[in-house]
Amino acid sequence: MSLLKPNAKTPFHIDFDWWKQNERDWHIFLRSFLCPEHQEAFANMEEGELIDWIDPQTAEVKPVDGVQHALISHCAQLPDFVSQRTAVVEAIFRMFLANGNIPMSAEELSKKLGKPADTILKTIAGPRVYRGLRPILSQQPIE
Repeated sequence: MSLLKPNAKTPFHIDFDWWKQNERDWHIFLRSFLCPEHQEAFANMEEGELIDWIDPQTAEVKPVDGVQHALISHCAQLPDFVSQRTAVVEAIFRMFLANGNIPMSAEELSKKLGKPADTILKTIAGPRVYRGLRPILSQQPIE
């Protein structure tokens, strides 16, 4: 862990490794975000089944969980997946799902969610990790 404190420009993401280490039922939680079509499609599928996914920024092929992929590529793109009435942590988590978990700063999240960047930063940069939302400190801009 870096000694640098995250700031409004520090990129964050959903750390799915954190989920795997800290939440036994992370697959069940992610499945709860699936649209009805994909809930039915994955009803009898094994947890953790991997598929190949191409990172749109790097073109790198990465193995990803099938549920994660369906959630990111389809379900999170549906209208009302994130709304103004969604709680802050929930909205941030959903926004990362909707953008394919591409890292975003509190400033970028603020623009997309219409919530103050300082509120977002205080929420996700504190000592408690909410829903695996963690900074990518190695990419933190130096000021």
